[in-house]
Amino acid sequence: MKHIKIFDTTLRDGEQAPGCSMNLKEKVEVAKALERLNVDIIEAGFAISSKGDFESVKTVAEIIQNCSVASLARAVPKDIDAAYEAVKNAVAPRLHIFLATSPIHMQYKLKMSPEQVLENIEAMTKYAKKYIDDVEFSAEDAMRSEPEFLAKAIAVAIKAGAKTINIPDTVGYSNPKEMAERITYLRKVVPETKDITLSVHCHNDLGMGVANSLAAVEAGALQVECTVNGLGERAGNAALEEIVMAINTRKNLYGGETRIKTNELYRASKLVYSIIGMRAPINKAIVGENAFAHEAGIHQHGVLANRETYEIMTPESIGIPSNYMVFGKHSGRHAIENRLKELGHNLSSEEMTVFFKSFKDLADKKKKINDADLEALIGHKVKVSQANEYKLDRFTVNSGNYVTSNAIVRLNYNGKMLEEVAIGDGPIDAAFKAVDKIVKAPPHSLDDYNIQSVGEGKDALGEVFLRIRCGDEIVTGRGLSTDIIEASIIAYINGVTKLL
Repeated sequence: MKHIKIFDTTLRDGEQAPGCSMNLKEKVEVAKALERLNVDIIEAGFAISSKGDFESVKTVAEIIQNCSVASLARAVPKDIDAAYEAVKNAVAPRLHIFLATSPIHMQYKLKMSPEQVLENIEAMTKYAKKYIDDVEFSAEDAMRSEPEFLAKAIAVAIKAGAKTINIPDTVGYSNPKEMAERITYLRKVVPETKDITLSVHCHNDLGMGVANSLAAVEAGALQVECTVNGLGERAGNAALEEIVMAINTRKNLYGGETRIKTNELYRASKLVYSIIGMRAPINKAIVGENAFAHEAGIHQHGVLANRETYEIMTPESIGIPSNYMVFGKHSGRHAIENRLKELGHNLSSEEMTVFFKSFKDLADKKKKINDADLEALIGHKVKVSQANEYKLDRFTVNSGNYVTSNAIVRLNYNGKMLEEVAIGDGPIDAAFKAVDKIVKAPPHSLDDYNIQSVGEGKDALGEVFLRIRCGDEIVTGRGLSTDIIEASIIAYINGVTKLL
């Protein structure tokens, strides 16, 4: 069977989505998860876009050993120079250059004639080739480009040395029939495509990102560009987990297979959702809470008789643990460590020490700790102490329907205790205002605030996700505790600290 490459752009296109930005530590964590997934290429970022992006691409390129690492670049020398500097130390570096080929983009954005675009594609592909042999060219807005001109553009790029040609549906305009026809057409009229990898990058504006990607694979594309959980600008990108499991489940239909370790999909999905402060919709394909749930009596009867009656894949195939264990305050470190490994988490000795302390703190508040609690603790695992970091030491709130809510909050900052009091419209608002007085973050607003329970029962953990806006920048915060006010304060500290 043919090998269908998975090009993951969670750290570039996914991270560009509003509210989905990540810091360097989080990007490295996601990159390692992608390496465990065994993706073929990790697009680590857009090196020229900022100093921070350059550093993150460079860091990912230097630590990843089993995947190719790419940086995006516009078809201009300074972008290509920066991209090369960022990825040059990778085990398998790739330069990914792009230039629009649709009439609307050429006229209004590029202000270039078709002839100038072809000249630029040739010159910049050759320019990139002087650095690295593995060059990918993307014809931005390819699906709204004139087919004949698109064919000329990719022929020029291939002749100039591009090893991969990407056909993006940049604005999610296409449908599966059109996508299949376009790939078939290009393979026919540009015979040079037989010597390179033809790729697709589909956005989800009309809800067809995955369908279009799979249609392209059926028509002969050998690389799919996608993101974990379908993150991306606007309505997002094609979802990696959906594409992989569709190909894995219907290998004969698609005539190929990926090298993805599917039992790592659930773990990677949970990690990315946790980092950006979101949860999967309950009906999300593959990784949603209801993806393997059966309530209808007829379905339950069928599943009990034979799981294949209503399940075309198993929970275990994507990494959802099959057995279930409960722990308490008397559970030992070794047992917890073993269970974490079974759940797919291999912590270093130092990380395990910090995690076990968090576990014991939770066990003092909650009698029974299950897998969901362990997964939540992993997602909010306490970091090894760092300088210039605010930590919640203690808080007191006073609230009622006949009194003005007030809060006293004390934070630990490099060993120094800082305390403030504030009043507000409720205990959460008062606590947040007290934190603002201490942290002195730039002016910002709270765009979203969400509390969800982890597990069941009155002692269930409360998980808080919030989103903070500062000008054009959006950051997320996460907090976890059996006390929802404490979880809220932790999440808020986590968010406003990012603004600093």
